Amino acid sequence: MADQQALDEVVKFTSDLIRIDTTNRGGGDCQERPAAEYAAEQLAGAGLEPTMLERTKGRTNVVARLEGTDPAADALLLHGHLDVVPARAADWTVHPFSGEIRDGVVWGRGAVDMKNMDAMILAMLRSWAREGVRPRRDIVVAFTADEEDSARDGSGFLADQHPGLFEGCTEGVSESGAFTFHDGSGRQIYPIAAGERGTAWLKLTARGRAGHGSKVNKENAVTRLAAAITRIGEHEWPLRPTPTVWAALSELAALYGLDVDLDNIDELLDKLGPAASLVEATVRNSANPTMLEAGYKLNVIPGEAVAYVDGRYLYGGEDEFRTTLDQLTGPDVEWELHHREVALQAPLDSPTYAKMRAAVEEFAPEGQVVPYCMTGGTDAKQFSRLGITGYGFTPLRLPEGYDYQAMFHGVDERVPVEALHFGVRVLDRFLRTA
Repeated sequence: MADQQALDEVVKFTSDLIRIDTTNRGGGDCQERPAAEYAAEQLAGAGLEPTMLERTKGRTNVVARLEGTDPAADALLLHGHLDVVPARAADWTVHPFSGEIRDGVVWGRGAVDMKNMDAMILAMLRSWAREGVRPRRDIVVAFTADEEDSARDGSGFLADQHPGLFEGCTEGVSESGAFTFHDGSGRQIYPIAAGERGTAWLKLTARGRAGHGSKVNKENAVTRLAAAITRIGEHEWPLRPTPTVWAALSELAALYGLDVDLDNIDELLDKLGPAASLVEATVRNSANPTMLEAGYKLNVIPGEAVAYVDGRYLYGGEDEFRTTLDQLTGPDVEWELHHREVALQAPLDSPTYAKMRAAVEEFAPEGQVVPYCMTGGTDAKQFSRLGITGYGFTPLRLPEGYDYQAMFHGVDERVPVEALHFGVRVLDRFLRTA
């Protein structure tokens, strides 16, 4: 089991990493190297030989391998990203890059997304080095750049240009799973991610006839665009639960003593109460308009108008997504993929999922473990190019009233010290048995 030094180090490492500002503003505006150097130093302290790799100067990734005792066993990838989304200090209770520890809570950007998990990995590996622990499987550790943008400088670069570093890896474990969800009635649910919706960020372009703002214009590009994005925003996508989502619905229904009926999923979601938030965004595809660009002067009708849409599609649902977008945009608006990543699904009958579940149940026997599908995406998408199946498993025991989902990209992101202790213990137990 993780020793006291590991419990102390996971808190210190989380705080230290937060203080290293790795804000990813998009378009290449980020420098992960200082955090990568910090992670590499801790890995070296655990007896590993980290490799630092860059596609772009300063956009640094770190990869290391811990050899297991069974050379015939498949390897396991353990990965976390080093970059974070922007944070405005004026909006926060504490400075977002202070890493302040106050009243048993670590504050700052990355406390949940996901420098906490990076710290858990480092603390656990250093604990193993002190004990002389070796896992059964090889464990490849990767700390990546650029997850919060396109991943081109991070996991995409590693998967495309350095696949040999991940030789033998068949499964991967990373963020957004095994956290405490309080349903408001005393139940504690621990969802483990076994899927991700696909990413389809779209650029819509409407073209028309430019002209004077005082004249009648039946070919107004702004009007055409506005009509298209209104259709998209108001579209009711049909229910399409994947096997992972269906399993989540079934297990939650059983937990609440409810019948599950494929034809009445919306009714079931209503009956699940707060727990419905774990699945309601993943029972169908979605498309949300997010940005508009048009015009340069109030009395000039522009010849072109542009919008951006955040589209997400379920595993097996990309064809339907594309066909629907063709229908919703209509003949006067073109759409193209600004950024695309695949949808993922991981098996729930695998030994790895069973061992993750068992590790959580050992340290949170009062909890109910269920599978779920993430609404967004992680670096698991890029690593899937190498045939690596991805799970979301960043264990955290959280107190009631702590809104875990609101911490992601939110103001006052923070994580309890006790949650970090729980996380390193559960991760340690899982990886010893994996």
